[in-house]
Amino acid sequence: MAMVSEPSSQNIYWAELRTRGKDILLRSAPLRVGETLRDQVFSQKESVILTSATLQGADGFRYIRETLGLDGAEELSVGSPFDFSSAALVCLPTDIPEPRKPFYQKEVEASLINICKAIGGRTLVLFTSNSQLEATYRAISEALEEAGIVVLGQGQRLDGSRSQVLESFRSLSRSVLLGSRSFWEGVDVVGPTLSCVVMVRLPFAVPTDPVFEARSQIFEDGFYDYAIPQAVLSFRQGFGRLIRSQGDRGMMVVLDRRILTKSYGRLFLDSLPQCRVMHGPMAAIPRIAAGWIESGTVPTSNADAKPGEMPDHESETEID
Repeated sequence: MAMVSEPSSQNIYWAELRTRGKDILLRSAPLRVGETLRDQVFSQKESVILTSATLQGADGFRYIRETLGLDGAEELSVGSPFDFSSAALVCLPTDIPEPRKPFYQKEVEASLINICKAIGGRTLVLFTSNSQLEATYRAISEALEEAGIVVLGQGQRLDGSRSQVLESFRSLSRSVLLGSRSFWEGVDVVGPTLSCVVMVRLPFAVPTDPVFEARSQIFEDGFYDYAIPQAVLSFRQGFGRLIRSQGDRGMMVVLDRRILTKSYGRLFLDSLPQCRVMHGPMAAIPRIAAGWIESGTVPTSNADAKPGEMPDHESETEID
């Protein structure tokens, strides 16, 4: 086997234990994807066109160019047909603990119950950890089902495969879908059935993932040059689940206070299209969500709040 007898410094090798440790899988991946794509795809074609709504990050096309080996490629950014400034609201709770701090998980569970009750379900909850998804599913299901809201969890109970869970969510008027990595992209639910997206954590890759760990070592600063740009693209993909047509209106809630407390948080916010951003106590957000989703208004007791201009956004408002 080449990975054992003749390992290449241009590949990543690792072993995985499966079926309760009874099976060992040996895997490999290229260290630099860009070199493989350039040699085997781009150089073989007269022209190649790459299109996506999430090729750009806060630094424009720099990260995707470097990752895919697109030196010398022409680039074009075309505006969205959606009016995000009137269709999308982003809420950032200021009093929730940061991940891994005491009571963080309890606050996530209580926040989800209160938001989903206020808007009658209609929520896609995005996780970066399957174990946290499972724990949250167990914690919130009973309370929401007592309120007539069905909780669907990726890989939970008899809810079915990814496609079956998604179809159930589309067909039920009062439901909540908990999904992990595969639900951050490729989910297209038009209309009021999906009116709220909740990101439980900023979508950083697991630092001990062998591919991520190996590739991050290529960079002088693996966190700022690799981890953050990758997470920003995933963040934009998650936000993209919200507004899928010109008639949609929705709200995104980020239950990760690092977006406000860490210097890199601005990079995530700056990657979003022009939309309204509000921050304040978690207790106010369910009422804000209900008003915005039903009528496009923000019922806040802080009527005289003065929004401060944010780059690339309509405004930032503090709520009571």
